[in-house]
Amino acid sequence: MIFEWQAGLWQRVLESAGRMPHALLLAGPAGGGKRIFAEALAARELCLRPTDDGHACGVCEDCQWRLAGNHPDLLRIVPEADQENRSEDAAEKGDGGKAASRQIVIEQIRNLQQVLTTAGHRGGRRIAIVDPAEAMNLFTANALLKLLEEPTTNVLFLLVSSSPKRLLPTIRSRCQTWAFPRPPADAAARWLAGQKVADATSLLAFSGGMPLAAAALAEGYGVAARKRFVDDIASLPGKAPLRLAGEWESWLKSKDAVAGGLDMPTLTAWLQRWVADLASLRLGGPVRFFPAQHDILHGLAGRLSVDAALGCYNEITRSRRVSQHPLNARLFLEDMLLRYARSFQAAAAAMRR
Repeated sequence: MIFEWQAGLWQRVLESAGRMPHALLLAGPAGGGKRIFAEALAARELCLRPTDDGHACGVCEDCQWRLAGNHPDLLRIVPEADQENRSEDAAEKGDGGKAASRQIVIEQIRNLQQVLTTAGHRGGRRIAIVDPAEAMNLFTANALLKLLEEPTTNVLFLLVSSSPKRLLPTIRSRCQTWAFPRPPADAAARWLAGQKVADATSLLAFSGGMPLAAAALAEGYGVAARKRFVDDIASLPGKAPLRLAGEWESWLKSKDAVAGGLDMPTLTAWLQRWVADLASLRLGGPVRFFPAQHDILHGLAGRLSVDAALGCYNEITRSRRVSQHPLNARLFLEDMLLRYARSFQAAAAAMRR
């Protein structure tokens, strides 16, 4: 299955039949369906009898293996935390009581290399999906680079990335990049309506126009997490930033947050969107991400200078770049929230002069 907004890219698949490059980089904003597209492409490449529209038939032996989750020629390289069929306890703790890794580790690439030294099950094409590709550290990326530099015959690498600039330039240069743009607003709204997503307009705005991200927020813990974030951040700068940092640290470690996929990068991204709306209002623009909180944001924006709003946005953006692996979570949160609160203090001091 592919989405309405991916029709042009799927046509490119059909036009590339029989001459697909050895490595594709599927790049675009998160929440637009790149992963589902990669799976559809992999299914097509493995299917014995693709349909007239290019999709896997779903009934041949290879399709049945794939649908059962045990096709020997479909190799998925994903972080441990994203692996399917994990138990509730395993999702919270990995081996030895440690949290499941959100990185693709070098052992996974070494195992892939070992598998690729043997022929495919039918002697046909094998597919290796690396998702998300930016989850590799430098050592893992270099290990993958060696595979891309000396590609094994009849292997298609599909690298899925929402942050392609975080990949090694040498990896990007060895892949053909297919760009996945933001879906048209009307197509995204139609899809959400078909999924009967409640509060779709607000969630789509919050997700930057990405429909799958909006749908994910409407399920499970997403709604509660977003409400708590808004309530908490709206309490600043009146509430002590250090106290809120402590509360957020405990929140991120809670069972609900871990199971719901709430992590430091997500929380930092939400704060960046909140500050982006403040800066937009201060410059006379619209509220983009939090339309339901327009009045709260308008009141806060009135307490900021233009320089303070833009400076705060730049500082939160810098924080987001290192949010994936902060050396100390508590100190990271304290620093970020203090910077946010001080923007209001600096603006108030300037107004008193």
